[in-house]
Amino acid sequence: MKLSSIDASPRLLGLVWPFIAVVLIQALVASLSLYTLSAVRAYVGGESHWSKGQKHAIYFLSLYADTGNDQFFGEYRQAIAVPLADRSARLALEQPTPDAEAARAGFLQGRNHPDDVAGLIWLFQNFRNFSYLDTAIRDWAAADTMILAIQRLGDTMHATLVKGPASAAEISAWKAEIHRLDRQVTPLSKAFSDSLGEGSRFIRRLTFANLVTAASLILLAVWRTRKLLAQRQAFQLALNAERERAQVTLASIGQAVISTGRDGRLDYMNAVAEKLLACPFGTARGRPIASLFRLVDKDTSVEETQLIERLLAGEARRSSARPQLLQRPDGSVVPVALTGAPLLVAGEVVGAVLAFHDMTREEDYIERLSWQASHDALTGLANRRDFESRLERAIVDLQGQPRQHALMYLDLDQFKLVNDTCGHAAGDQLLRQISALLTHELRPGDVLARLGGDEFGVLLVDCEADDAADIAERLRAGVQDLHFAWDGRPFNTSVSIGMVEIANAQVTIEETLRAADVACYMAKEKGRNRVQIHSDGDVALRERFGEMTWVQRLHAALEQNRFRLHAQEIRPLNDDVAEAGAHIEILLRLTDEDGSFVTPQSFIPAAERYGLMPSIDRWVVRNTFRILAARQADPGTPPIATCAINLSGATFGDETFLGFLLEQFLVHRISPAMICLEITETSAIANLTNAMRFIADLRGLGCRFALDDFGSGMSSFAYLKHLPVDYLKIDGSFVKDMLDDRIDRAMVEMIHHIGKVMGKRTIAEFVESDGIAAALKAIGVDYAQGYGIARPKPFDASMVLLGRGVTPAAGSADPWADVARKLRRKAG
Repeated sequence: MKLSSIDASPRLLGLVWPFIAVVLIQALVASLSLYTLSAVRAYVGGESHWSKGQKHAIYFLSLYADTGNDQFFGEYRQAIAVPLADRSARLALEQPTPDAEAARAGFLQGRNHPDDVAGLIWLFQNFRNFSYLDTAIRDWAAADTMILAIQRLGDTMHATLVKGPASAAEISAWKAEIHRLDRQVTPLSKAFSDSLGEGSRFIRRLTFANLVTAASLILLAVWRTRKLLAQRQAFQLALNAERERAQVTLASIGQAVISTGRDGRLDYMNAVAEKLLACPFGTARGRPIASLFRLVDKDTSVEETQLIERLLAGEARRSSARPQLLQRPDGSVVPVALTGAPLLVAGEVVGAVLAFHDMTREEDYIERLSWQASHDALTGLANRRDFESRLERAIVDLQGQPRQHALMYLDLDQFKLVNDTCGHAAGDQLLRQISALLTHELRPGDVLARLGGDEFGVLLVDCEADDAADIAERLRAGVQDLHFAWDGRPFNTSVSIGMVEIANAQVTIEETLRAADVACYMAKEKGRNRVQIHSDGDVALRERFGEMTWVQRLHAALEQNRFRLHAQEIRPLNDDVAEAGAHIEILLRLTDEDGSFVTPQSFIPAAERYGLMPSIDRWVVRNTFRILAARQADPGTPPIATCAINLSGATFGDETFLGFLLEQFLVHRISPAMICLEITETSAIANLTNAMRFIADLRGLGCRFALDDFGSGMSSFAYLKHLPVDYLKIDGSFVKDMLDDRIDRAMVEMIHHIGKVMGKRTIAEFVESDGIAAALKAIGVDYAQGYGIARPKPFDASMVLLGRGVTPAAGSADPWADVARKLRRKAG
């Protein structure tokens, strides 16, 4: 009988498949028609935006002609931008190779809905030459000619009115031209809409015909199928009861399966069920289900008493998300997941089937996973997630209650030394010992957690400030007194602790953790093995907080392109060092969220501390080269002979920066001979090997280098011979007071003399008066820089420079050709 049932389905499918295929084809055609209709309607909607933009442009341009008010001209520009954007989209799609991305951008600027843009592009590309759409697009193109004429008229009016009020004759002529263009473009807009409307009606008729055909075929298929099903109905009814029993039984393989008769007494159970109920089948057969087990809710302990009654009433029982407890007659319990279903024959309930899944192992897994989710596997302490959750609850509990807590952030000192010398096994053992020590020193109810690595957190609940400080000192002393040894090798242990009081329910968990973290950082900076208590009046802590807030602001500034470049000229003091163009230094400014300028002294320390300087330096190089390229492209712009760019120590230690710089030289066609890279003396000395390699690589291309703030370090002269720089920039702290301080003047003279001996040119910074400039010239210093020479100005393609320029001789060789060859060899 099962074979007969299996044979029937292929034969039935063989009879009805032609109907199904035709209906699917009709459905596909109908879907395509509907999509096309949607695209046509999108064009109609776009035409509405186009017409509205055109009408508004005419209206505001007319008002602008009458009043000369720039606000009306701005409204006109916004309005005409819509048809111009649609025009750019059309032109992008009419190219030999359509530019879909440009078209998408144009349609979006034309205020078309983003969901309609794909349909607009698809319809244009696939039905461009179809009669209705072809006529509409020709009308569109003709209307765009009028739009361009309106744009030209608007530009002419604006150029005239910017110079001064227009005469009555000019205004009259403008308005006449405006009205003429409006009259010409209106019929074209209507013709475009009419063509699309005719196309839309044609598609609707086609769609309706497809739907009627599909409906007819569906009705025919239903009639034929019902006739076939009626012939087999008797055969199917005879198999229903046996098939349902078999399906339920097969689905229950591997689980404990119990079945009952109409009276709710057990008539079958498999071996798994015998083991689960601790009762053999022979003993349990014929007994009521309620006498074999009880089902109790795990959370509420409420017994489920009407299970069998509901199943026999025809109500299926699905497995719940949480397990229940199966209670045996001997009182033992097993967590189970239960599935139940009534047995139906010809629509009549003849019994019930229960399937139990033993959840003992899963429950054990869940408990272990729950513990692991909230605890550190190595130490058994709470982990960061659980600690932050408890801290958040403690802060919330402060609302309306005069309580005080304390939070401590602990960081082991020199923990890396243990890992590096003895391996991670030694480090793990040290962490376990310190965890046990800290736990022993805390009060009952306090929370100790391992936050990661060698960092711990402590939450002292209901603890006054003095008591918290005593506990922190006790923890510090306990770690210091710990005698840890590995393989006979002893280690000294210590911990830096940052502590913050928690008494304000308005403070956030992020602010609290950050305050403790900063306090711990300050404890390390002050020498380690100490307790640092956070105080709002602590200047050092406020500075560190300020630096941390700068990190996000700098990320946002990079993303929003809010950095600005300024340039300050450097003038030669002697004719023998004059260059064929201006000598400038690029300076960086930041435009804050409120539009005000922020000097580098405010954000550079934070950027250096938190590793953002390489990204900022790349921004400076990229934008400086872009402006230099723009100035080179304009023959009327005064030339720049030397452009100095400051680099941080982290940047010339970045192995990828050299490749980036080579790429920028090639992209912007900037001669390396124009670029002078400035590195500070302290950064160069701290990274001497990297600095020497970096300088050597770029000097090979023709770049020059300057050593900035020379004289500020303790080892300046000892390291100078290792750095092949071209310029020494005398630190401004010596220059600004040299007229009044003989020691400062002597330092300037000495630095200049050593520079000359080593063949390097000298640049004096902080030259703020003519007297200082004259003294420097008398000493022989080559260049001067400062407010007394030139103030910094915004650096762009139009910046006016006062440096002397030299026009290249006619027929001179292109210096870029040789440089480009060097760059390509370096790059690959």
